[in-house]
Amino acid sequence: MTVSTFGAVDLGASSGRVMAGSVGPGTLALAEVRRFPNRPVRVNGTLHWDILGLYGNVLDGLRACPPGLASAGIDSWAVDYGLLDERGALLGNPVHYRDSRTDGVMERVRAELGDDLLYGTSGLQFLPFNTLYQLAADDLSRARTLLLVPDLLAFWLTGAIGAERTNASTTGLLDVRDGIWSAPLLSRLGVPAGILPPIIEPGAPIGTLRPDVAAETGHPGLAVTAVGSHDTASAVAAVPASTDRFAYISCGTWSLVGVELDAPVLTAESRAANFTNEGGVDGTVRYLRNVMGLWLVQESLRAWGGPDLPSLLAEAARAPALRSLVDPDDPEFLPPGDMPTRIAAHCRRRGFAEPRTPAETLRAASRLSGREIDVVHLVGGGSRNELLCRLTADASGLPVVAGPVEATALGNVLAQARAAGAVGSLAEARALVAATQPLRRYEPSGDPAAWDAAEERLRGER
Repeated sequence: MTVSTFGAVDLGASSGRVMAGSVGPGTLALAEVRRFPNRPVRVNGTLHWDILGLYGNVLDGLRACPPGLASAGIDSWAVDYGLLDERGALLGNPVHYRDSRTDGVMERVRAELGDDLLYGTSGLQFLPFNTLYQLAADDLSRARTLLLVPDLLAFWLTGAIGAERTNASTTGLLDVRDGIWSAPLLSRLGVPAGILPPIIEPGAPIGTLRPDVAAETGHPGLAVTAVGSHDTASAVAAVPASTDRFAYISCGTWSLVGVELDAPVLTAESRAANFTNEGGVDGTVRYLRNVMGLWLVQESLRAWGGPDLPSLLAEAARAPALRSLVDPDDPEFLPPGDMPTRIAAHCRRRGFAEPRTPAETLRAASRLSGREIDVVHLVGGGSRNELLCRLTADASGLPVVAGPVEATALGNVLAQARAAGAVGSLAEARALVAATQPLRRYEPSGDPAAWDAAEERLRGER
């Protein structure tokens, strides 16, 4: 039996890791070789990513991988980018999407360009940190190349320049109908089209390690392969679904809630519901909403000094259900800081915005897309949260299949394995996930009418 090993660089908004994935007939296994924090740094009032620190950890992780890797791939969060000058040098550390520089920019751009052009071109959810709003707040005078975070790291590893499509689709600059950069939109925004690299597809070869990088990591001639470089695209590729009648929740710092489609939904109703059309593996569309996810929990734990999460969840499970209603997508929750105080103030004011719960989002995704849903696949770190899984099943009225926890890294590895011929179709890759990874099923219980009533309360207090 032939088993190949692939290196997966998986960068999340709060931590990163390098994994070694083994793939062969009936085999799909991950081994973590390096984990490291991803801490933003505030300098002179601006919140940055420590991109050089991340790159150093990527090199250390590749060095720790076993010899004979078939290839390596990189995925990360979306929207953020680095700008290069004419020599290929980085002009400055990428700015964090939670930085305040885009305050009010989205509203100005929407007023100037109009939602018909913006949504009709990109099909993208209106979020203040989308790349095009960051660019509208940036100085591009010295920029010759723009690279999203995974593309920037791949450039440093190989010297090759490109823009992987699934991540490019989150910028708001890609025409979701044909998968190319939108010249009319770039012109209206005043973004030089020449700074955007050619689009490449998941599974395409990027290049091999530069000689100095190969010497430093001990992997001469190692190929770097494009994967679904937006981490959610990789996670959705690893959903262990057996039919197309499924919804997914990729749950980490953010929760991405939606369905997988063959074509975008660009209707006025979809735009009003603020659903997004992002690229997936094999030309699919991830039709979803971004929900604030476990960010509120992470920031609350940080404010409380890091208490024991399992104990807190057990206590939360015993608390009265649906007593306090919070819209996690309220903009007041976006920046880092004292989350418990903001949540308490939000509840006191009771001035709730339109609800953005996963259950409501699933129902809306099914209605807007016309896709019937039989099961919800909850993948990522949140799949270990039993309370979250049970509440999701109860609120949606649908069975929830939890797992795999490492969906993003698995999707990264599987994209490389498919490129190498070790796995066939996307359906075969998903079947391999289902056959090899631990999964747990949660059936809905109780009366769903209580959740419907809570939703009406939240709507009434908007």
